[in-house]
Amino acid sequence: MKILHTADWHLGKRLQEYSRLEEQKLVLEEIIQIADRESVDMVLLAGDIFDTFNPNHEAVELLYKTLKRLSNNGQRPIIAISGNHDSTQFVEAPDPLAREMGIFFYSKYDSIIPTGKLDNGIAILQSESGFVEIQLPDFEFPVRIILAPYANEVLLKTYLGEGDRESEFRDIMAEKWGTLAEKHCDDKGINLFIGHFFFTKEGEPLPSEPESERPILHVGGTQALFTHNIPTQIQYAALGHLHRYHAVSRSPLPVVYSSSPLAYSFSEADQQKQVVLIQAEPGKPVSYQPIGLEKGRPLYRKTFENLAETLEWLETNPYCFVEITFITEHSIDAATRKAIMKAHDGIVNLIPQIKKPRGQENLSLRAEDLEKDMVSLFQMYFKSERGQEANDELLDIFKEVISQE
Repeated sequence: MKILHTADWHLGKRLQEYSRLEEQKLVLEEIIQIADRESVDMVLLAGDIFDTFNPNHEAVELLYKTLKRLSNNGQRPIIAISGNHDSTQFVEAPDPLAREMGIFFYSKYDSIIPTGKLDNGIAILQSESGFVEIQLPDFEFPVRIILAPYANEVLLKTYLGEGDRESEFRDIMAEKWGTLAEKHCDDKGINLFIGHFFFTKEGEPLPSEPESERPILHVGGTQALFTHNIPTQIQYAALGHLHRYHAVSRSPLPVVYSSSPLAYSFSEADQQKQVVLIQAEPGKPVSYQPIGLEKGRPLYRKTFENLAETLEWLETNPYCFVEITFITEHSIDAATRKAIMKAHDGIVNLIPQIKKPRGQENLSLRAEDLEKDMVSLFQMYFKSERGQEANDELLDIFKEVISQE
């Protein structure tokens, strides 16, 4: 069986004032073409379907039109779970109708997918909280899937109980997943896990989360689950949340983030966006390979020291979004700024980097620095000017000047 793993579509997302909807249409069309070309039998969509709890009409319409075609008009089942950007109620709302097309939305741990055979021949053999077993008409063996959508602290406590220590959370989730695997996942079928959590190997440093992503914090402040919390009966764990392709673990089973289909922040500049094609059969290790996505504007961070070089690069790279750092003696004068901004329709940020006399460091601001509070920015400025940290007395005076407690 061929299975396609994708995640983090973030439909409706903007890059500051720039809409990405047309790019999303292009890249989702590319994903449909990959599924058709590779004769994919099933699709896993691992959360963050939308970018906000209340997506706009265009984003919702794009999702439904895409899933109809991606499902091959009901012949290719799609399992879609919610992520931390999704509203659990909104994601599950179309499920009764979508299910008739072989599209299964799952966002709440107390939801149970109804069993029975659909008109398209797809059958739900067994289901319970956090689990579904599906039989496709052209296959003799079933597919078992442990479902692990994101849930906030309130929902998780409702589902898990009042234990609130990090280790307890991990242990409870591992126990629940293990119980489901022991009950349903033998080697007579394909056994999968789909989740929207932050996973790492125990003892390894946490991978960085993208700038555009809300950090995942769970009951008791848990930042990450461990790969060994996934039952060993599982043959492949399809994850969403990180926006880059990342195989967290390859043994005893692949635990993989597929990546988002587009670069959504400049921390993702130059990343190759991908989907993952999985080939699986009962009782054997799966094979899997990432397939690169080409549609949509790439994101670049570029640094220039003169106008001619800047304009030449912008002319050579018309189809992109770019964050430009411009090195200058004083500031970017109006004529230079106007020439740069007029030369390209995808300049998201134009940041001056002021040269300092030799021996002194430049004060270089990044776009994300502009989100910092006034005191933090003052500390950065003072260190750049004086080469030392501002003391408490000076900080107190600064806070008094800006009337900040």
